[in-house]
Amino acid sequence: MTREITYGQAILEATDQLLANDKSVYLIGLGVPDPKGVFGTTVGLEKKHGSNRVMDMPVAENGMTGIILGSSLVGMRPIMTHQRIDFMLLSLDQIINNAAKWHYMFGGKMKAPIVIRLIIGRGWGQGPQHSQSLQALFAHIPGLKVVMPTTPYDAKGLLIAAVKDDNPVIYIEHRWLHNIFGSVPEDFYKVEIGKAHKMAEGSDLTIVSSSYMSLEALKAADFLKKDGISVEVVDLRTIKPLDKETILSSVKKTGRLLVVDGGWRSFGVAAEVMALATENCYGSLKAAPVRVTFPDTPTPTSWALANHYYPKAIDIINSVRTMFNLPVKTEAEIGISYDVPLDVPDKSFTGPF
Repeated sequence: MTREITYGQAILEATDQLLANDKSVYLIGLGVPDPKGVFGTTVGLEKKHGSNRVMDMPVAENGMTGIILGSSLVGMRPIMTHQRIDFMLLSLDQIINNAAKWHYMFGGKMKAPIVIRLIIGRGWGQGPQHSQSLQALFAHIPGLKVVMPTTPYDAKGLLIAAVKDDNPVIYIEHRWLHNIFGSVPEDFYKVEIGKAHKMAEGSDLTIVSSSYMSLEALKAADFLKKDGISVEVVDLRTIKPLDKETILSSVKKTGRLLVVDGGWRSFGVAAEVMALATENCYGSLKAAPVRVTFPDTPTPTSWALANHYYPKAIDIINSVRTMFNLPVKTEAEIGISYDVPLDVPDKSFTGPF
């Protein structure tokens, strides 16, 4: 049976089913048993599955990551969650020097099946130390898989696939996605890691995006129809391994590429996708690839700065219009308006927690 539930509920349901189906799975993280349960994604799990499988942890990220890694080496499948991606930077030694390399250093005979859930995204003036998007950092490390689900369907399926994977998976969710609705089966299912999702078919331009920025890309694609520009939107879903086949086949078809990434411009995911396209289908390109990203400065706290820091649909629209030698337009001219501060996704959001 398929019904409409939120992205956050999809994560909660996936975790519940994983705990119920496999006794080797356990959940640990700061705030996991708290009343708000990590933006609602862990609510009720401790009561249902017990405090020996759903547990809080001390503020000792590196040490606790070492503990969950050790447990994975003897047959457990831990899910570790951090309410901010920034908090787990203290455990990079365990993730990069140990977890990512274990399978390789033991000739493929050892497994390290850990999943680390990390939350990114702006909101409520969180600023430079609480709203970074670090997907490119983890994608750069051999031995780590990195997933960034956009839809509730993918949020559930990719979490299940990540836990079932025999090696480390970094699972990144944008806090602005937790309250979006989508169709999600009640069944226990996996979404294959390493496969992109074509969210919209088009013939004139390929937009490659991920996570929350895929929603902005879809919004831009709808407005660009009025200019007679047919846009294909490819949602990566997985940052590492990258679905090269889907990206290249789309770019060869449309001849134009715009990459939208909710991360910094230099040395990022957008740069990697652009390099992939130019190396493999240069002859098919009708224009130079373009990227829309964060500027290379720390994420701001001030609303006045945040309103101009984070890319929106209008930035995508104008980048595309420039590629087609059309004049740029304002949001008023396009018909885009906002009824909430741009630092808050929608009125139902009352966080943070």
